[in-house]
Amino acid sequence: MNNRIVILGGGESGTGAALLAQQKGYDVFLSDYGKLKSAHEAILKTNEINFETGKHTEELILNAHAVIKSPGIPQKAPIIEKIRNAGIPTWSEIEFASKFTNKIIIAVTGSNGKTTTTSLIAHILEKTNLRYGLGGNIGNSFAKMVMNDTNYDLYVLEISSFQLDDIETFKPHIAILLNITPDHLDQYNYNLEEYADAKFRITKNQTKDDYFLYNAEDEMIRKRLKNVKAKALGFSLKDETQPAFANDTEFIIKYYDTLHMKIEDLALMGKHNVSNSLAAALNSNILKVRKQTIKDSLMDFDAVEHRLEKVMKIHGIEFINDSKATNVNSTFYALESMETPTVWIVGGKDKGNDYTDLIPMVKKKVKAIVCLGVDNKKIVDTFSPFVDQLVETDNMKDAVNAAYLMGKSGETVLLSPANASFDLFENYEQRGKLFKEEVKKL
Repeated sequence: MNNRIVILGGGESGTGAALLAQQKGYDVFLSDYGKLKSAHEAILKTNEINFETGKHTEELILNAHAVIKSPGIPQKAPIIEKIRNAGIPTWSEIEFASKFTNKIIIAVTGSNGKTTTTSLIAHILEKTNLRYGLGGNIGNSFAKMVMNDTNYDLYVLEISSFQLDDIETFKPHIAILLNITPDHLDQYNYNLEEYADAKFRITKNQTKDDYFLYNAEDEMIRKRLKNVKAKALGFSLKDETQPAFANDTEFIIKYYDTLHMKIEDLALMGKHNVSNSLAAALNSNILKVRKQTIKDSLMDFDAVEHRLEKVMKIHGIEFINDSKATNVNSTFYALESMETPTVWIVGGKDKGNDYTDLIPMVKKKVKAIVCLGVDNKKIVDTFSPFVDQLVETDNMKDAVNAAYLMGKSGETVLLSPANASFDLFENYEQRGKLFKEEVKKL
């Protein structure tokens, strides 16, 4: 029997998959078209796992029993098409790892709010005696955790659409779908329906004994509910008949054990974060976590780094790092939560953005715009009629200095790029860290 597993991509998920495959007795080979981080390269060498970098050698790949694909490799990449034409199954790391555990999996997906909601669920579980593993698209490789499966009672995973593209049997006991808004459309033929179908794969293998928690206000989600076999439970800021509901004053969960608290007691502010908190609380309610534990956790949670993160105030100007906002909808929520005139830093690698939805929010909240990107033409064309000041920059130092000069005491400088970071930065984390460094230099 061919037990050769080839792993494409040597990041956190690829390295984790290689280690798990080796532990399970597979003949493992890892191929990365780019350059490996030194930490990942060291792990492969220490564990004597064969690998190559800077290329994909076809004869070493097309003889595999199965290929585990990094979520960052596009489905249309030539090597992926050759693998498919050869009839070799391609799996994501979460698909592969899930074959070796029967523990409860909580999987969180959506265009926006995944990291906040996943982190909030983990924060609640931290106060219980349940042993959880936190990973997926955030932090640890799922595969690496499954290598030590006896250490965990359950797994909390942030899952991207790209990871869901390559599943066959992956089955979360609780699947959470926060929202579906245009994102990564360049990978889905600029078709929102295709992207929504990818998100809904999270429910593909669920049964009536599982749970699907969904945003009841999202039309793209509602129209697909008829295909869901799991118990579907909605959360909403409008429909008080849903099991999880909040309005301007109240926050209510009424499924297993009714929980009631004041909206002003939540640690996370902004409508989108109330929605995220509803999802996390409803999930914890299903797991029968004590309601006082849920309440305490919702009240003392610290925001995720790079997500509406208050950096500091300088001469009365508040600087906020929202580098994780890599799409238009995420930036819409950020602008919506601004309460003072805002200098907005925006730009990066466009993923097929349509900025028109932001125009009303820009008119209402934004006094000046600083573009931060290699190509800012679309941003300039869209917003220059609506703001008095708009400048273009191509590095973080100039962007922060320009924003500082435009701001006044009592106002806000918001980095919320609405774009991927890859034109000028390695990732959104590096972009956010550089923003914070430049702000501190002021």
